[in-house]
Amino acid sequence: MFPVALSGTDNVRMWAPEEEIEPQAVGQLRNIAALPWTHGVRVMPDVHLGRGATVGSVIAMKDAVAPAAVGVDIGCGMEGVLTSLTADDLPEDLGRLRGSIEDAIPVGFSSHDRAVDLRRLEGLLPRVLTDAHGKPELRPFWAGFEGLSDHVQRLHERAHLQLGTLGSGNHFIEICLDTEDRVWLMLHSGSRHIGNELAKIHMETAQKLPHNQDLPDRDLAVLLSGTPEMAAYRHDLMWAQEYAARNRAVMLALLMQIIADRFKAADVRFEEPISCHHNYVAEELVDGVPMLVTRKGAIRAGAGDMGLIPGSMGTRSYVVRGLGNDESYQSASHGAGRVMSRTKAKKTFTVADLVAQTEGVESRKDAGVLDEIPGAYKDIDKVIEAQKNLVEVVATLRQVVCVKG
Repeated sequence: MFPVALSGTDNVRMWAPEEEIEPQAVGQLRNIAALPWTHGVRVMPDVHLGRGATVGSVIAMKDAVAPAAVGVDIGCGMEGVLTSLTADDLPEDLGRLRGSIEDAIPVGFSSHDRAVDLRRLEGLLPRVLTDAHGKPELRPFWAGFEGLSDHVQRLHERAHLQLGTLGSGNHFIEICLDTEDRVWLMLHSGSRHIGNELAKIHMETAQKLPHNQDLPDRDLAVLLSGTPEMAAYRHDLMWAQEYAARNRAVMLALLMQIIADRFKAADVRFEEPISCHHNYVAEELVDGVPMLVTRKGAIRAGAGDMGLIPGSMGTRSYVVRGLGNDESYQSASHGAGRVMSRTKAKKTFTVADLVAQTEGVESRKDAGVLDEIPGAYKDIDKVIEAQKNLVEVVATLRQVVCVKG
């Protein structure tokens, strides 16, 4: 039964067998655990190599943050909603439905031609996009852009046009069925180019600070509380986390509109959306002490917290409820986790393999998404089993439509 200790450390607990983690990732865990500011590290079952800090790690620091322990896609996370539709409502040919989604929501490096007019989505907007009266309102949020780092001020228009866009890599939009054949909508994305730029700016700032000059890995550079560098990072970080949440919320509203229009005869209803970051920083009590907790490829799983843990295109995903396990700093995995790099996946598999492994899913089946093939990821069922003391499964989903960038 997990957790287990990482050999040679006294502050790392893992929900994965050490022998199944890449040696380079184990080295990263040892390095960050040894930093003088690190109180403890918790390792999720989807752990794998990342930049500076592993993906699938939760790090509690006293008065310090390593920007690499958040990652470059600040605020990346999941959004999902249960609909009133069932499998019987879906058409046999799902290709046109996928096309409608791709026409409405830019993917890859694309942006909207003009900022999304939220007024046309009234009635479908999550609370994060509205004022106290339920009306579309983003002006206070956008007013905060002027306070961001001077280096990103040129990106104001681009950030506007990318709000409500998917991106590429492991980001996706899916239509799924649960074990009762109910239809769910689910998507995964983050803070797009603006979040990436802000992350890189502050990582570079941290690397130049005197206290970071003797680190075993320059990407482990930390910012310290009470310094202007930390204040600037925390300010930009919080804005980027909010941007990511709004980006997903706009996409979800666009997706809900597509479904409502496409299935008007069914008078589609939507439940309360589930939303969760998995690359972020939060102030939390750990072992009774205030800490800055970074989750990089991990979700908060406090008692009753709802979360989404996706597999890969062609495998199952899970809707979960947190159990509030303090041993994991009340955290759980963010997905299945990769077993090989994107480069290795492209060398290992063929398009024919992709077609076979995504059978039954309406999706791209070409070389452009070969690095996202299910075989490049861990077994999501084993990942869920390893953390049964962290979350309980509420629903098991299988995708029938998957949109990738």
